[in-house]
Amino acid sequence: MEVLVVDDSKTMRMLVQRAIRQAGFSGLTFIEAENGARALEALSSSKPSLILSDWNMPEMTGIQFLQNVRASGINIPFGFITSEGSKEILDTATAAGANFLITKPFTSDDVQASLSPFVGA
Repeated sequence: MEVLVVDDSKTMRMLVQRAIRQAGFSGLTFIEAENGARALEALSSSKPSLILSDWNMPEMTGIQFLQNVRASGINIPFGFITSEGSKEILDTATAAGANFLITKPFTSDDVQASLSPFVGA
């Protein structure tokens, strides 16, 4: 199973992958992108089973990326891992088609609870 991890910080992309492994998920392959524009390019050549994206990124934000994904008819499960945890952000994400939102800082338990409906352990 492929997971697309989108964040402008390389360190955060690695932390997300580590948290996923610590949450007990195995057998996953990770694709990385540093912003929404690069992630859209990645979707043209890959078909991940799950997308995890930051909210605030240069070039194309996470919400713009999600809107583009859904407008393209792609219904891959999509979640945000972001420091933006307000009710307004959650409502905006949900309305745009996000399946979940994990707020930074997060634990492997947070990741396990959010991803388990979409990823087999």
